[in-house]
Amino acid sequence: MRNEEGAIHVIVESPRGSTVKLKYEPRLRAFTISRPLTRGLRYPFDWGFIPSTSGPDGDPLDAMVYWDVATWPGVVLPCRILGMLQVEQKKQKGKGRERNDRVLMVPVSAVRAEHLRSYQDLSKRERQELEHFFLTAVAFENKDARILGWKGPQVAERLLEESQER
Repeated sequence: MRNEEGAIHVIVESPRGSTVKLKYEPRLRAFTISRPLTRGLRYPFDWGFIPSTSGPDGDPLDAMVYWDVATWPGVVLPCRILGMLQVEQKKQKGKGRERNDRVLMVPVSAVRAEHLRSYQDLSKRERQELEHFFLTAVAFENKDARILGWKGPQVAERLLEESQER
């Protein structure tokens, strides 16, 4: 999950600009198309997961990589945490609700973003647009997603530690 310098690895699934949600399928050892995004919607940043973690929904922790370039599916990016967007949604199986938080990351090599230390360094408008993106991206998926709010790097780091597969 971390490299020798302490950066957290993120594996890109859907790169910035993608109009489909890609998902890594461990059984196939390949990326598959999960679903197209809502018409007109594109990923604003690289989207992926933190390997060797398991979130409350049973999948690896989701990560959005905040930077101004796009990569490709399968690229491993060493990143640092800016915070996380807390999201609650219907359980995939069974009744009730579950958390499906999104960890906001920035690559350690993103020199134009080296001033960013927390999600609070993004404007309120940009945070609201990201919230809107996530709700819109699942609007037709019967997930009834709800935004619970933003938390800082320390809370996201705790989630990461609690989610490590042993």
